Amino acid sequence: MLIRTHSCALMGVAAVPITVEVSVEIGVGYFLVGLPDSAIKESQHRIDTALKNYGRHIPGKKIIINMAPADIRKEGAAFDLTLAVAILMASEQIKGVEHVEDYYIMGELSLDGTLQPVKGVLPMAIEARKRKMKGLILPIQNAREAAIVQGIDVLGVENIKQVIDFFDADVPIPKTTIDIRAEFQNSLNNYEFDFSDVKGQENIKRALEIAAAGGHNAILIGPPGAGKSMLAKRLPSILPPLTLDEALETTKIHSVAGKMSRYSSLICVRPFRAPHHTISDVALVGGGQHPQPGEISLAHNGVLFLDEIGEISRTTLEVLRQPLEDRCITISRSKYSVDFPASFMLIAAMNPCPCGNYNNPKIPCTCGPGVVQKYLSRISGPLLDRIDLHVEVKPLSNEELLTKAKGEPSTAVRERVVRARNIQAERYKDCPDIHCNAQVNTKLFHQYCSIDEEGKTLMKAAMDRLGLSARAYDRILKVSRTIADLAGSPNITTEHLSEAINFRSLDRDSWGR
Repeated sequence: MLIRTHSCALMGVAAVPITVEVSVEIGVGYFLVGLPDSAIKESQHRIDTALKNYGRHIPGKKIIINMAPADIRKEGAAFDLTLAVAILMASEQIKGVEHVEDYYIMGELSLDGTLQPVKGVLPMAIEARKRKMKGLILPIQNAREAAIVQGIDVLGVENIKQVIDFFDADVPIPKTTIDIRAEFQNSLNNYEFDFSDVKGQENIKRALEIAAAGGHNAILIGPPGAGKSMLAKRLPSILPPLTLDEALETTKIHSVAGKMSRYSSLICVRPFRAPHHTISDVALVGGGQHPQPGEISLAHNGVLFLDEIGEISRTTLEVLRQPLEDRCITISRSKYSVDFPASFMLIAAMNPCPCGNYNNPKIPCTCGPGVVQKYLSRISGPLLDRIDLHVEVKPLSNEELLTKAKGEPSTAVRERVVRARNIQAERYKDCPDIHCNAQVNTKLFHQYCSIDEEGKTLMKAAMDRLGLSARAYDRILKVSRTIADLAGSPNITTEHLSEAINFRSLDRDSWGR
């Protein structure tokens, strides 16, 4: 008897439909074809042991299993449940053949028949709705994640017996439903950190506000203990809230990477990823034998924080250059390539020198001549060129440290950021790939970042006096445009330019010498 069941394989952040065809014939042997990996080939033993717990078995006949399309590599144990149901129906141990093709079936079997959670459930649910399937049968731990896709039945099960009873005896499986919009609204402001906890450092808060308002990348440079990491962790709390589409896109990436926690559903706050400085280039941008999203994709629509950036391998840092420009990363293999989205804000932090005390008013620097400049040169010019804001972080004075006064809360800062982003959304409404000032191309740059004669005079004087590089010119104007948006000004004034110039510390010839 020939039976077909359906599931999905993952290709990047998308799901590809897979049809499992099982034929049970007279003879002996178990043949599994269609480019399965080792985990799928081993499923025979898991399935056989799990079925015996419920009085079922893999028949002692010739079993041919084909996973179509046969030219796509299938991997992982998520096909255990799909194969088990198909084998039971093909050997006429259970009924329900007329209904089985209405569902995507997925789940990893334990030896006792219970189901383990699988990766990539959200893109599978999206594909099921696209293919007009009736629903999904999957582990109960993944049910809430899949249920954010409306219009399909999500049936979460704890063990294979529930699936057998569902098809064989019409025992219903409770549907998992969630109110996605209510859950999204309730979780929008669920932030662990707040700017009100930060004492002093008003200039750093201002720099991060500008970065958030324009989507600019920033680097914080200062001695240990000055508050670089503490400030960076609070940046997501002042970014504009995720839209529902952004939340779905972000959740899809985390689902594929297997980063969703049990019984979780939708990621409602912007992600903040802070990998250790020993991270490899593959872990950062993604890849592997079977490509998986890296940290830059997990930070999509959020913040990638690279602490101690001066200690990260030079080759690892250089792989960031293309994703920072294109806002996506392409992982190429011999037979296929996979695109992962990577639209993130880069916030970097580093000490100014090996001892960490260059420009520290409290502790003298012990580094020799030229050491500071050599340390800073670990970040290449092309990468630094993609960082708009260079912010010096000074340690707090004793008076500031001991004060009990609360700082401005994140909600107040976020209101200003959202107003500035709304101005930019209106400005770039005819440009679908541009959403903020940091993303403007050359054509829009000359249209919206122009300055008057007084501004040109100021820029010329600044470049001559401070030794600013030519590459700093465009960045200063983009940041000035954001500062003007925060002020509600239609034009860039000298006041906006002056503030932007102050945030280009590392472009000054005198810095680090």
